[in-house]
Amino acid sequence: MALTRSERIAALHKAAKERILVLDGSWGVMIQRENLSEEDFRGERFANHSHPQKGNNDLLILTRPDIVAGLHDVYYSVGADISETNTFSSTTIAQADYGLEDAVYDLNYEGARIGREVADRWTEKEPHKPRFVAGAIGPTNRTLSLSPDVNDPGYRAVSYDEVYNAYKQQAKALHDGGVDLFLIETVFDTLNAKAAIKAVKDLEDEGYEPLPIWISGTITDRSGRTLSGQTAEAFWNSVRHAKPFAVGFNCALGAELMRPHIAELSRVADTLVSAYPNAGLPNAMGQYDEEPHETGHFIEEWAKSGLVNIVGGCCGTTPDHIKHIADEVAGVSPRAIPERPVALRLSGLEPFELIA
Repeated sequence: MALTRSERIAALHKAAKERILVLDGSWGVMIQRENLSEEDFRGERFANHSHPQKGNNDLLILTRPDIVAGLHDVYYSVGADISETNTFSSTTIAQADYGLEDAVYDLNYEGARIGREVADRWTEKEPHKPRFVAGAIGPTNRTLSLSPDVNDPGYRAVSYDEVYNAYKQQAKALHDGGVDLFLIETVFDTLNAKAAIKAVKDLEDEGYEPLPIWISGTITDRSGRTLSGQTAEAFWNSVRHAKPFAVGFNCALGAELMRPHIAELSRVADTLVSAYPNAGLPNAMGQYDEEPHETGHFIEEWAKSGLVNIVGGCCGTTPDHIKHIADEVAGVSPRAIPERPVALRLSGLEPFELIA
């Protein structure tokens, strides 16, 4: 018999206290290996759609659910505790590029439902290791903090209300479909993340069961800052009001370059810390060369240094990478959450702290 959502959330919190949890790896690299055609992406439902769909990976939820279910399945099989829904770009804002704004609810609902079905099957098979589904909420392809026009710094291609409404629609559908937690990920603009946080929190006022929130930013380069300019500590100060289940970084950097930023977040965040780096930096052809054992070795060191509670992989990582990561952190105690002194903590691009 499948666990209720409340039972799953309790199991998630319990598991996080007992061990380092493992997230799945890249979806994009695995979908590319399928060598899908335009017709595969369109399926019957969108056969006559006016816009090209090849590359719209989220659409496979509706047109090739077998591939989506298969990826959840393979990541769980190699040791992942948590798998993301294939909904990174399933907002009206991102899907506007494909003319599929009307399909957004179905994308998120079905994405969550498929993930739930696979996770429940694994939990029934291995009740000592329950599997969880994270509703993936990506950053959209618009930014609220930065102008896309270098000649007009005040211009924005989208409004806060538009971003908020897009996220709220996505979050409702993910919740309806059965996710265990929300993963607001690859945050390059903290204002976009704040819109997503408010959208998720406002669902509670409408009677939706509260779900854990996991927030994952991205450090865009060796400057150690997000695209909107914040340091790791400033980013945490900006989102800590949400009282997230976990906070961390993903994407942009490989594990070697991400380490100092994870260490800084581990120092300041009084919640779980997550990290799912790329398989190194891309080569001249845009491919990722870091081998699974290399990624696993880096993350093993993080784990043994007490820096992380949740680990996984982002761009370029495969089930083999996740297997090595899971093997390397098995038996390593999760990071102890620090007790920080009460203080006034603010942020702009830099953090500000005033201890009484």
